[in-house]
Amino acid sequence: MILTYNGRKIDVEKNTIIKEVLKDEIEKAENPIIACICNNEVKSLNYEIEEDIDVKLLDYTDLDGKKIYVRGLMYILTKALYELYPKTYLTINYQLSDSMYCDIENMEITDDLVLNVSNKMKEIVQKDLEIRKVVLTREEAEKFYEKEKTLRGIVQLESDEKKTVSLYYCEDFYNYFFGVMPIRTGILKNFELIKYEGGLLLRYPSRNNPNNLQKYKESKKLLTALKDYDDIHEVLNVNTIYKLNNEVKKDNATQCILIDEALHEKKISDIADDIAKKENIKVVLIAGPSSSGKTTFAKRLGIQLKVNGINPVTISVDNYFVEREQNPKDEFGNYDFECIEAIDLRLFNEHLLKLLAGEEIEMPTFDFTEGHKKYLGNKLKLKDGEVLVIEGIHCLNDKLTNAISKSQKYKIYISDLTVLNMDYHNRISTTDSRLIRRIVRDNQFRGYTALHTLKMWYSVNRGEKKNIFPYQEEADIMFNSSLVYELGVLKSYAVPLLKQIDKSEPEYAEAKRLLTILSYFKEIKTDKIPNNSLIREFIGGSIFD
Repeated sequence: MILTYNGRKIDVEKNTIIKEVLKDEIEKAENPIIACICNNEVKSLNYEIEEDIDVKLLDYTDLDGKKIYVRGLMYILTKALYELYPKTYLTINYQLSDSMYCDIENMEITDDLVLNVSNKMKEIVQKDLEIRKVVLTREEAEKFYEKEKTLRGIVQLESDEKKTVSLYYCEDFYNYFFGVMPIRTGILKNFELIKYEGGLLLRYPSRNNPNNLQKYKESKKLLTALKDYDDIHEVLNVNTIYKLNNEVKKDNATQCILIDEALHEKKISDIADDIAKKENIKVVLIAGPSSSGKTTFAKRLGIQLKVNGINPVTISVDNYFVEREQNPKDEFGNYDFECIEAIDLRLFNEHLLKLLAGEEIEMPTFDFTEGHKKYLGNKLKLKDGEVLVIEGIHCLNDKLTNAISKSQKYKIYISDLTVLNMDYHNRISTTDSRLIRRIVRDNQFRGYTALHTLKMWYSVNRGEKKNIFPYQEEADIMFNSSLVYELGVLKSYAVPLLKQIDKSEPEYAEAKRLLTILSYFKEIKTDKIPNNSLIREFIGGSIFD
């Protein structure tokens, strides 16, 4: 068999382990090697070679490498806590600025507890213990869980498509984490465990600086929004896939949908009421990352504003791009349409001031083919009781509306801040939820394949990290557009699209990972979803289309 690494071909025997073949390369690497990609699939360094393969080694600076590192940290956190306080119930909740926020349900989090657990984690790392994967058949797993009386990893039995169940062992401790795990604890040296906002904050380095922890950048408004979402969804009592699937099995999916939608409507109504209370608000600004549901949210907010006697008037920032020859370029020499300098800020602010002064303007229409603004006689003048509603990636950045005082602006940050976990130790990332939404929408309304969406996703994320996430704490309020039932609905749309991506594509690993996540969900039919639901923006059938 042939193993190809960096263009070099190496003859290997079947069942040879990757770490043995590339031992020198792993030891001499600039950053510690944590895993590898074999034929476009993420694999452990203990992977046994079964066919000709092309191998790439992963360290912390790789996106997949960082995910594995963080997964390993969470594993040793659960091990340390179990050894010190075996009766505690830990929930790994949210990701916050290169950190994971966790709760302990049945024990007060004290300074002593945090110090003890942190020291135990460091001890586990220092011992450089082996983390080994044990694979059980479904029959073996069912007997195991009946004997052990544990929930760790039982979520795997929820997937009818999984023929085996995996557990990771370190000494006598076992747990399940979704995805590849480091093969030893010794690589997990850089972390910090602190007490924070009533919970635990497990901190880790950024990909750009893997050897040092950066100063923590607080995201208090984001954490508040996530906790609020948890609190209001206690009425549903659906916080894991296991519980959601039970509702589907009991034919309670409709009740779950209607309550979740009612909670969305109540929150939108509350936001509109808050805007109405503030007499000086003239401009409502809405921003959020891709596939957050900004369009439907803006329309539903508009209806609630009208209930309060306020008539929303929308302006599209997309019509205010600078002339093409003035558009900045990125480091690759391509036009950077996502930077704020791509907007004609002078003209945009001039028009805003005139509108707020009661004057009439002629709005431009940007011709993206020709690359310049056209004036087609589209006049606009604000009447009494009207406010401007503006949606765009830069809406939380005051540079976009620098001519208007802060007292006249109301900023809303919207995102799909998923709080539905696989189980108590395995969370579903908000990025994954948005990506699945985007794959479905791109195919439904733009004719794009899942492969096309995955290829462009890195660029989308890069723009969000630069232009949206740094300003999210500037928002007056945050709206969580997540719906606990949505992945059960999106499954039937996304799975066939993801299955079209084969092993020859670099995006295969990501497609396979998303397919595995979706495999845990029972399908939920769309016929009970209201036609004003935010999820209709992605699957179709919206009353706002």
